[in-house]
Amino acid sequence: MELNSGNPGPAVIYCNRRMTASVAHAIGGGESAVFSSRSPCKETPNEDVAAIVPCDENSCVLIVADGMGGHSAGEVASLTAVREMIRAVNEALQQKQMLRIGIINGFERANDAVQAMGTGSGTTLAVVEISQNEVRPYHAGDSVVLVVGSRGKIKLETTSHSPVGFGLAAGLLDSSEAMDHAERHVILNAVGSPSMRIEIGSAIRLAARDTVMLASDGLTDNVTTQEAIRRIRKGKICDCANELTELATQRMWNPGEGRPSKPDDLTVLLFRRQSG
Repeated sequence: MELNSGNPGPAVIYCNRRMTASVAHAIGGGESAVFSSRSPCKETPNEDVAAIVPCDENSCVLIVADGMGGHSAGEVASLTAVREMIRAVNEALQQKQMLRIGIINGFERANDAVQAMGTGSGTTLAVVEISQNEVRPYHAGDSVVLVVGSRGKIKLETTSHSPVGFGLAAGLLDSSEAMDHAERHVILNAVGSPSMRIEIGSAIRLAARDTVMLASDGLTDNVTTQEAIRRIRKGKICDCANELTELATQRMWNPGEGRPSKPDDLTVLLFRRQSG
């Protein structure tokens, strides 16, 4: 995807938030909705970070990170990674480079910066490049990227870098088994690791009513993919985000037989291209 010239505004970062409703932003020829809140069962900071980075009137970068480490190290790791990503993307914009060069540089800089913290902490990092009518995902870890059509067809879904994620992709587990799996919290790839790898997806065409979702595992550990699709495929984008995050929060507070429930920090970022 070639970068168009333009006059982008500043990036918006959501860190250590305790939101009760999503916030909308007009960006990249469409509209986004962002929600982030800490786990209802802890007093430590929310370790999730979300960001939206405008590139020009038809392009943007969306980011979600989920930090790990304890003693606030996870919060610092995720914010550090997101800031490095934003800096690298802005440099690509200034130098009129292809946007994916900035994103790849951002992953590498984020990995170096988190390792340099010396705390042993890490973070997932999910990034989406939206340019004109195309979308391309990049990720390390188990924060997910999903693209669905208005009728609920899955057009893109990333595979989490975890034993459970690979088991699902291989057909060895179904979604209900994955929710209850003993290793569902184990990840095999993260920013902050000497062996960090960047998974880059193919660019796909983004139709006017398609919805892009980035989310931390606070969502995917509490809501199935099909439940998420039913809530994000159509309707006002903030209403979609609110309905989805309300369901996940209810699950965290009210465990029940036969349904997932895992209190965790929760972050969801939705995007939909303007129609017409």
